Amino acid sequence: GFSGAFSLKRFMNMENPTLVSGTDGVGTKLKIAFLMDIHDTVGIDCVAMCVNDIACSGAEPLFFLDYIACGKNDPNKIASIVKGVSTGCIEAGAALIGGETAEMPGFYPEDEYDLAGFAVGIADQNELITGKSVKQKDVIIGIASSGIHSNGYSLVRQIFRMQRSVLDTYYEVLGTSLGEALLTPTKIYVKCLQSLKNNNINIKACSHITGGGFYENIPRMLPKGMHGIIRTDSYEIPPIFKMLKKDGNIEDHVMYNTYNMGIGMVIAVSPEQADKAVDIISGIGDKAYIIGEICEGSRGITLC
Repeated sequence: GFSGAFSLKRFMNMENPTLVSGTDGVGTKLKIAFLMDIHDTVGIDCVAMCVNDIACSGAEPLFFLDYIACGKNDPNKIASIVKGVSTGCIEAGAALIGGETAEMPGFYPEDEYDLAGFAVGIADQNELITGKSVKQKDVIIGIASSGIHSNGYSLVRQIFRMQRSVLDTYYEVLGTSLGEALLTPTKIYVKCLQSLKNNNINIKACSHITGGGFYENIPRMLPKGMHGIIRTDSYEIPPIFKMLKKDGNIEDHVMYNTYNMGIGMVIAVSPEQADKAVDIISGIGDKAYIIGEICEGSRGITLC
């Protein structure tokens, strides 16, 4: 086996350097990649799922390792996957220091694989985002997603008949084919959150909107006794989600309990800093919206 090394010398000036880690996989989104025979985007998803979780804690990603398990080692396919991983690492500012490719014939079909990753980041302990300082009247800001990201694909596959011809169909409302829309890589929020920090925005709480959508992820960032009020009309829901809802005849609650609904990262800031935070995010080319506020109540959210 091989190991990867990473120097921590440049962090010696931190008062209490704290390592933060995260691991995740791409999940059943891979089934779309298999059908489309496009393999250079799912690596970005893999990195994003790991580094976004780390960034939520206020940590800067340091390094990343990937794990690919496949039925048959196809060098061109593996190279495509790793190209995506490398692209994601560059965007996240993380070093790709190692990985494993396991060929497992009989365990996976020859043309299929699984992809997972592991990331480590660092933060000064007193700068970790904990959610403890969240209070009444704090503002909830939603940062736009790039699409469905990497969750809810089992339901996607139930709604759309997963055949190549269906995925190749062009939809004017999407501006692309269904398959390409579904394979749009998960957005990496590292630079966005670092820009806020560098501009002295105090991010009191932060949540990566993954599996479980708004209902499961936003309450996680709130302390006991705090409740989030989310206004669903505060931003335009992207067409892909409207399409899923209509074609699958899915209730609103299920949509918001499964998908990011166009918001991939949520932060809480004080009212005085809310407009400035939105301006900073817009300034680096991302979209952000004030989507709600904090009030006293049981830990959870209300959509209105």
